[in-house]
Amino acid sequence: MTERRTAVVTGGGSGIGRAISLRLAEDGLAVAVLDLNAEAAEQVAEEARKNGGEAIALGSVDVSSREQVNAAMDRAREAYGPVLVLVNNAGLTASNKFLKISDDLWDKMLKVNLSGPFYCCQAVVPDMTAAGWGRIVNISSSSAQGGQAFMVHYVSSKAGLIGFTKALALELGPSGITVNTIPPGFVDTPMLRRSEEKGYLGTSVEEHATRVPVRRA
Repeated sequence: MTERRTAVVTGGGSGIGRAISLRLAEDGLAVAVLDLNAEAAEQVAEEARKNGGEAIALGSVDVSSREQVNAAMDRAREAYGPVLVLVNNAGLTASNKFLKISDDLWDKMLKVNLSGPFYCCQAVVPDMTAAGWGRIVNISSSSAQGGQAFMVHYVSSKAGLIGFTKALALELGPSGITVNTIPPGFVDTPMLRRSEEKGYLGTSVEEHATRVPVRRA
């Protein structure tokens, strides 16, 4: 165990999660990278270490499984001690007409995007409460505020995450734990590129970026 504060980043193997993991390691935290893709998580952890940071990968972890989440948090504790910083970044996206959304897809979207953060928070809040200090950041989406056609399931899950964040912040604040949400807009990530390939965007990433005021993703 080190004297550094321990951070767990879910979905830390690529995109926004990768950038967060590397920045936290650069800022001196001991970072445990959690991702469904174990190889990607290890690559990020290795990059953080090469840059002088402290980081490990937690193997392949599905945040929609409470058992896998709990086991991963135990591995993080064994390596670095109590988890005092949590970034819930792992997410799932899809584009479907409303009447074509199946029960299975609806349930999967909610399990990953909403139950995942719930499981992760329940796994580490005892650490934070015991320390009298904790930081939780939930990555939602700007679409949760403005809506987005053909993404009712995704938008619903991310809007739920915002409500979850607000309620949890009020409950945990007196214990020295802050809970915040960041709703990214259009960000050029591997997930966005996969959405482009599947036709979810209706255009290219580059074309879509022209609609952003600063003309970039």
